[in-house]
Amino acid sequence: MDTERTTLRLSDERKRLLDEATEIVSDGPDDDPPRSDVIDAALTHLIESKENMEDARGELDPATIQQFNTGALALHYRTSVDSRWR
Repeated sequence: MDTERTTLRLSDERKRLLDEATEIVSDGPDDDPPRSDVIDAALTHLIESKENMEDARGELDPATIQQFNTGALALHYRTSVDSRWR
């Protein structure tokens, strides 16, 4: 199996975000999961959040749905899901 390799340039902010995400993913203070596991968890969470918000559109009112908007994912009623990162 051929895998792509990517080198991440870690700005102070990106390192802070990775450190914070690592704390969320880890099993405890002595656990240090690989960055690939942390990134996989973050990507999975982003995709699942988008799907969950889209599924909720037919069941919840717009004000309730918008309470779950995040900095990376924002659902605008009657429009679309937009990424604020790009």
